[in-house]
Amino acid sequence: MGKTLFDKIWDAHVVQNIPDGPTQLYIDRLFMHEVTTPQAFDTLREKKLLVLRPQQCFAMPDHNVPSDVPLVGEDCTSLPAEGKKQIETLQRNCTEFGIKHFAMGTKDNGIIHVVGPEKGLSLPGMTIVCGDSHTSTHGAVGAIAMGIGTSEVAQVLASQCILQQKPKTMRINIEGVLPKGTTAKDVALYIMAQMTTSGATGYAVEYAGSAVRSLSMEGRLTLSNLSIEMGSRAGLIAPDEVTFEYLRGREYAPKGEAWDRAVAQWRQLYSDADAVFDKEVTYRAEEITPRITCGTNPGAGIAIDGRVGEASAYMGFAEGQQLLGTPVDYVFLGACTNGRIEDFRAFASIVKGRQKAANVVAWLVPGSWTVRQQIIDEGIDKILADAGFELRYPSCSACLAMNADKVPAGKQCLSTSNRNFEGRQGPGARTILASPLTVAAAAVTGVITDPRLFL
Repeated sequence: MGKTLFDKIWDAHVVQNIPDGPTQLYIDRLFMHEVTTPQAFDTLREKKLLVLRPQQCFAMPDHNVPSDVPLVGEDCTSLPAEGKKQIETLQRNCTEFGIKHFAMGTKDNGIIHVVGPEKGLSLPGMTIVCGDSHTSTHGAVGAIAMGIGTSEVAQVLASQCILQQKPKTMRINIEGVLPKGTTAKDVALYIMAQMTTSGATGYAVEYAGSAVRSLSMEGRLTLSNLSIEMGSRAGLIAPDEVTFEYLRGREYAPKGEAWDRAVAQWRQLYSDADAVFDKEVTYRAEEITPRITCGTNPGAGIAIDGRVGEASAYMGFAEGQQLLGTPVDYVFLGACTNGRIEDFRAFASIVKGRQKAANVVAWLVPGSWTVRQQIIDEGIDKILADAGFELRYPSCSACLAMNADKVPAGKQCLSTSNRNFEGRQGPGARTILASPLTVAAAAVTGVITDPRLFL
C-alpha cells in the first residue's frame, strides 16, 4: 500500500514510537513570537538546559506590534505595559540563548507565518512548529506544520523533538475551475461551512485537486492557514512547480547544486496513487462563489448573495436575512491569512480609480516589511493613497485585540483575518470574514457588496 504525503514526512521524522504512547518526532524548524514563549525559556532556566539547536529556531514579535507607527528594533516604550514586556522579553531570551531574532521594524520582521515562507525558512518535507494555532499556514509548501503549546515549545528548544500522537489523514479535493471572483479565501470559507469547525478534528488534511493546483503560492498559504479553523492538526499541499518557483532564490532556501538536490527530493513528496486516507471528500470548484461569514465561528458562512441560515443576536443578523447592502463600519486587509502581496494587488484592482466610502475606517496592514516594500515598488501604495486609503505598518493588527487596532463594540468589520469569535477584534466587535476582493468592494461602497460587480 502506498503512502500519503503526510505519512512520508511523518515517518521520515520519527525518532521513536513509544509503546501505547506518543511518537517522538524530530522538528526541523521552530518559529516563535513574543506571546507564547516566555514560560518556555523560563522552563529551560529552571531545569538548567540550553537550546539544543538554536540555528533551527527563529523568532520575531508580531502580535503586539503597532501598525500605525513604525517602531524600530526594541523601541517599544510607547506600547502598553504587557505588550512592551513581551517584546522585550523575547529579545532578551533570544540574545541569551543564541536564537536568530528579527526585531520589530526591521526589514526582516513581520507576521511569523508570512515571514517564514517568504524567506525560504519553511521548505517542503519539513516538520515545523510554533506556539500559534495558525502554524498550519506553512503546510502550503508541502510540510507538516502544527501549532503547539508553551510546554511543547520548551520541549523543542531543549531536544529539537516533540511528543505527538499521530493524527488520522484526510484528503479534501477541490476539482474543476474556480469561477471569476472566487479566491482561496472563499474556498476555505466554503470548506469550513461544509465540514463545520470541528469536521477535521483529529486529522491532518491534504488539499488536492485541479483547483488547488491552480492556486498561486499566496493562495495556497491562505488555504492552509485556515485548516485549524475546522479542527485539523495540519493542512498540507503537495509541492510542485508553483512551490519551487516561489522558493527559488529565497534567502534561506538551498542554492546552486544544493537547490537541485533539494528539488529532486521534493518531487517525491506526493501521496502515492494507491495511498489510502482515513477520510476523503471532494467538492466542485464551480459551486464556490464569493463568501462571507454571518455568525461567530468561521464555519458559519454563506455565499455573499445568500441568506443567513441561523440568527445571530451577537452579530445582529436574523434568520433568512440577506446581507448584501448591510453597512460596514471598518474594513481590515491583512493578517497571516491575507497579508501578502497578492492580497494587496487584489484589493487595489477594485479600489483603483474609486474612493474610500466616507463611513468606512480602513486598516490596510502588510504581513511583513518585505510585503510593504513590494507594495511600494509596484506602485500599489499610490493607487491606495489616490483612493483615500492609508498603508499601515506590518503587524498582526486587527486580527486580534492585542494591539491598538481594536474595533469598537457594536461596529461591523469586514475582515480578511481568520477568526470571527465574539470579541476577537475588540470587546463587542462584530467580525465578518471575507476575501480581499470582497473587503475592497465594501471599502468603496460602504456596504457589503458582491465583488463580481467590479470584475
